[in-house]
Amino acid sequence: MAKVSVERRVESKIFRCWKRNVFRRKDFIALGNYDQVGRALLNLTRKGKLIRLGYGLYVKARTNRITGLPMIAAAGGFDQVSKEALTLLGVKWQPSIAEQNYNTGLTTQIPVNTQVLINDRFNRTIGTDKLRLRMQRN
Repeated sequence: MAKVSVERRVESKIFRCWKRNVFRRKDFIALGNYDQVGRALLNLTRKGKLIRLGYGLYVKARTNRITGLPMIAAAGGFDQVSKEALTLLGVKWQPSIAEQNYNTGLTTQIPVNTQVLINDRFNRTIGTDKLRLRMQRN
């Protein structure tokens, strides 16, 4: 019986088993050691199947049909996956004041940049090469 590579097992777990969009490196520690999982995630990122969202955070990707470059596959885009990443990391957060005002109908101005209010101590960068999550202390 042929052995299945760690990369294949990681890819299978991401795309066939899990419905979520954001993954931590340590979610795959049962599939191989730290270095093997790191190499598998790096290879999947190079192939355009994943995008690195931050230290130890990865998100599902799909190919943009116009540019041919990988982009976030989630329906809500960067806004959705950044908030999902905060929840996955166990950070207590709430929407920014601008987003709260828009959701309650106080304003019709749509917030452009993804911004959240952080209730906990948290000092990590969440973002891609072009997008960054802005965090404010509550």
